Amino acid sequence: MARKVYGKQPAIDESVETEKKSMIFWLLIGFVLLFLFWAPFQKGLFNGNTFDFERPIYSSLVWSSIIFLLLSIHFFFHWKLRDHRDALSFLVLLIPFTYLISLFFAASHHYAINMLYIQMLNAVFFILGVYLCKNKLGFSLITGALIASGYVVVVFGLLNLLGNGKLAGALVGWFADTVNGAYVNAVMVDANGMRLTSVFQYANSYAAFLIAILLLASFYVVTSRKWYAIAVHALMTVPVIVSFWLTLSRGALVILPVVLLVVLFFLNLQRQIMLLLQLGLGFVASLAVLGIITDAATQLQQQYSASLSSQGWLSLLVASAVYTVIAVLLQLYIAPFIQRKLQRFEGRKFAPVVLPLAAIVVGLIGAVLLFSDTGLKNLLPSNIQTRLENINFAQHSVLERGTFYVDAIKLWKDYPVLGAGGGAWAALYEKYQNNPYVSRQAHNFFLQYLVETGIVGLLVFLAFIASIVYFFIKSYMKASQEQRDRYLIFFIVMISLLIHSAIDFDLSYVYLGMLLFLSLGGMLSFTEPVPLKLKSEHWGFHKTYPTVMLLLAIVMFFFSARLLSANHSFTAFINMLETNQNYDELAVPLNKAIELTPNHPDYVVGYFNGSSFIPGKASILDQLYTQTKNEPFFTESESLINALKRKEPHNRAVLMEQLTHYQMKGQLQQALSLVNSELPNYPWQIGLYEISISLSSDLGNQARQNGNRQEMDNYYNGALSLHQTVLNRMEELKSLPKEQNQGQEFNVTSKMAYALGQIYFNRGEFKQASDTLKPAISDQMDDPLNLATIRYYLASLSKQNQSDPALYDKLIAKDPNEKQQIEALVSSANASPAK
Repeated sequence: MARKVYGKQPAIDESVETEKKSMIFWLLIGFVLLFLFWAPFQKGLFNGNTFDFERPIYSSLVWSSIIFLLLSIHFFFHWKLRDHRDALSFLVLLIPFTYLISLFFAASHHYAINMLYIQMLNAVFFILGVYLCKNKLGFSLITGALIASGYVVVVFGLLNLLGNGKLAGALVGWFADTVNGAYVNAVMVDANGMRLTSVFQYANSYAAFLIAILLLASFYVVTSRKWYAIAVHALMTVPVIVSFWLTLSRGALVILPVVLLVVLFFLNLQRQIMLLLQLGLGFVASLAVLGIITDAATQLQQQYSASLSSQGWLSLLVASAVYTVIAVLLQLYIAPFIQRKLQRFEGRKFAPVVLPLAAIVVGLIGAVLLFSDTGLKNLLPSNIQTRLENINFAQHSVLERGTFYVDAIKLWKDYPVLGAGGGAWAALYEKYQNNPYVSRQAHNFFLQYLVETGIVGLLVFLAFIASIVYFFIKSYMKASQEQRDRYLIFFIVMISLLIHSAIDFDLSYVYLGMLLFLSLGGMLSFTEPVPLKLKSEHWGFHKTYPTVMLLLAIVMFFFSARLLSANHSFTAFINMLETNQNYDELAVPLNKAIELTPNHPDYVVGYFNGSSFIPGKASILDQLYTQTKNEPFFTESESLINALKRKEPHNRAVLMEQLTHYQMKGQLQQALSLVNSELPNYPWQIGLYEISISLSSDLGNQARQNGNRQEMDNYYNGALSLHQTVLNRMEELKSLPKEQNQGQEFNVTSKMAYALGQIYFNRGEFKQASDTLKPAISDQMDDPLNLATIRYYLASLSKQNQSDPALYDKLIAKDPNEKQQIEALVSSANASPAK
């Protein structure tokens, strides 16, 4: 019996149906389709706030601005402010507008500019989703490309997993970056073992993506009518689940049931049963081969073996084929039978709610069985068993995320209304962190959004999302089954990404952010039009929005093209560095990059690319000044740094460059004043404490030599006070839960110990001097700092009528002249500075 349809159904826009013959329509569709297949292989367009990640993002911005320009032209002839969809297509610009406002208070101008343009890109894809999905052809092409590109990413990841990385690299190497013919870090090994990351280079975000792809595949299986359509999606279900397991993502394992539960509420009872049945069988099939694939993959990551690779692929293909046959038979014969049996429940108000509630109960029972000592988890490979056993609120990743969230709130309280600009967390987190962790992502999209745009920006975003979901649900309840089946695809993608992004930084991947906004646009295109009551029908009234779009597109193209051109110039400079040391030639592309983007920290100061340092212009000028003492080099470097400091006041690399300048000029007092003023902004950076204590020691030693006891005591007392601060913070770290990682090392370094030992020695406190110096002594007898530490240590022992014969003999064996140096130190301790 056909389901009754209540109310007016959302209809396909006839005006848009006629537009599909236009050239602009096909250009827009072509751009979206190409982007869906290109963007994932650019590391998911991760916004990592460093030069290495920026080129594909800037390329995306350039092409998006061109598409935005075409959209504006298209809208001049076809757009009118008629209903809520048109209004929300205009109001989406409020999201980048909140980033524009926060730019004026940005902690980092460069990060904030990048985020502003990324939000413009998101707005473009939202508008594309709204207007391209209004007709059946546009909808079919976009949804087809969305799921197909997802499957390509899954296959790509499995190729890398099962030893076929060279083949995978060859397939994408013509449009994606590879190293020695392979895509880097598609499979990673960390403390948890081997983890599949595919294009994302981060397992947790790949797992979030797989949640969406898995639910889409299962949804297609239960809604497709043709056997071959069912077979295509069923064939990919097991590979997706195997990939999901091998991400080893505990958070995703927790989030998947939550997302599934939300999706179930949007299905009728028969679809709910079939979806759970198909998913359950898919997971059973994956478990049947998961151990074989895991063992093969683990060995293949160490050394390639054709037989092992074939074994892994064969087991995966067999499991997929068996599941596919079962899935097709279930959909063709069992699903209609269940539908007939459930007809009497059709139209009953609470029927769709019963199974999700039952699923909660069954899920809780399953979780108890899986996590208790029943033997069920023994079906899983050991690495996955370990991950499951570690799912609790006391394990380190949960505790660390909790710390991030508390620190994010502390940051937001200082910028509550409009935020601290795009990239604020990356720029400011060190000031607010509870312990010395390193995380340029807050691991929570909503909190990161809050610190970037303040409460105003977050409320705008949430209100925007809520309005779309409201109109979607309202229209969904009235729609036919066919319309529901089509547009729930976008809802599945949206809800998967949004829920998982609450515990990780998935939406820092521009590609995933684009999928979110494209899906929101697709959801809005489905909704039943709600006409707007307009007071004016003047021609110019309906052309205002296209005009705004046109202007924004031109501005966006101009600035994103400059960013891309600067990036190309800096890339040329890096390539020249490998073979050319001629500054005049190196300066040509470097100067062009800085001229186009003067506030880019990496161009001016430099950055670390893995373990190597790529110098910026100021760093090179400093080297030239050190070699030649040519004053113009220093003057230009200082000018660049001072200009950058005004735009990047919280950039630690800029601070270190300023300290270098003072030290190069022997301006130790200015350097000390600067580092002490900045320490509150970097309370867990032990390197800054080390610099401050060393400078205080040096300046105190100078005052001692000049006979200025008061000045000496001031400097020495400052160093000792800072040392106590370090000790206090070390005590704070002991209060961290034992399961939580501390982060970076934070303790008294060898250089600090040497400076403090000097201070105690010069003040005649020889016991404190020896106690401070001894832990810093190592076996590295070629290290000048270690030799100096040993000298002061032995001299302080001598002043206490003690000795360390073994260490003394070792030092003298290294250099007999050390005897005289130690004796000189002992003699110097007998002389006190003038009062």
